[in-house]
Amino acid sequence: MNKIGLFFGSDTGNTEVIAGMIQNKIGNEKVDLFDVFDVSMDKISEYTNIIIGLSTWHDGQLVSSFDDGIEEFKEIDFAGKKIALFGLGDQFGYSEYFIDAVGTIGKLIISQGGTVVVNWPTDDYDFENSNADLGNGYFMGLALDEDNQDDFTEERLDLWIPQILEAFNL
Repeated sequence: MNKIGLFFGSDTGNTEVIAGMIQNKIGNEKVDLFDVFDVSMDKISEYTNIIIGLSTWHDGQLVSSFDDGIEEFKEIDFAGKKIALFGLGDQFGYSEYFIDAVGTIGKLIISQGGTVVVNWPTDDYDFENSNADLGNGYFMGLALDEDNQDDFTEERLDLWIPQILEAFNL
């Protein structure tokens, strides 16, 4: 089995906790976990099956570690790679920018030849706008709101993880 590269950016620690939960649920031996603050963005190119997690800040900004490395990220060739995305946001406090970072990163991945897998239903969320909203009732990746719906996180992960493993053919 090919290992999955799970890359996350976390300023407050919430995304790091979720990334750890994903690694534990899939299996520590099957997932290499990286904080993009500590590794070069180029490390992503070593994997075929990739999970990327990040939060959205303020008015749709990327979490600092992704923002700092965005130029390097834009140089990655994602051709032949499958990428599952998850994002954290606050659908009430920042309703007009809910998980925008997922859309920003996802669109870059697609423009660089990658395939984003496993869209997530927009049902059960209350937001005004999202750069990750595909306009067809789905987000470009899993949406999590640890500020307002943390009681749904475990259930959402348990539904999402089998879908990404199937998309990765694992």
